[in-house]
Amino acid sequence: MLTENPVTPAPRWVVPAPKKSFIVGVGDMLTSNDPQASLVTHSLGSCVGVVIYDPAVKVGGMLHAMLPDSTINAERASARPHMFVDTGLPAMFHAVYALGAIKSRLAVRLIGGAEFLDDKKIFNIGKRNVEAVLTMLARNGVKLAASETGGHESRTVRLDLTTGAVRIDSPGRKSLAI
Repeated sequence: MLTENPVTPAPRWVVPAPKKSFIVGVGDMLTSNDPQASLVTHSLGSCVGVVIYDPAVKVGGMLHAMLPDSTINAERASARPHMFVDTGLPAMFHAVYALGAIKSRLAVRLIGGAEFLDDKKIFNIGKRNVEAVLTMLARNGVKLAASETGGHESRTVRLDLTTGAVRIDSPGRKSLAI
């Protein structure tokens, strides 16, 4: 029944809306300007994850690159440019610039590059991936804000687009913020 003197409802707990999580697949890249979202990639082994974030406009990107150099397979590089550091990294930077990010404000983080399935260190894919990223950043005057590379463990990486916080999870280890 409707009355002229409504009863004040009892206070309720207010729960924030859940964040949207966008998954960055192996050999893929995503960028976003949605501050209610997070970017996540799983299974960074010898692959590298590069995370960039502009705090002024809350724009970020994440690349999960498998190999350092696209010249080993031009056809595959054309079809899947984010699979390679040398083609995926520039594409990600251009994508965040298109969303309003500015190079001088970007915080860049590098994760991954572990050594897997290469006990004799013949291929050194992880190390070569890390070196390819560092070389490209240096050549373009971009400084690295933080890194967590090498080792022998797989990593999951999360970028919170509200704060720019980057969290790394590995089996058997505590979460690491970089």
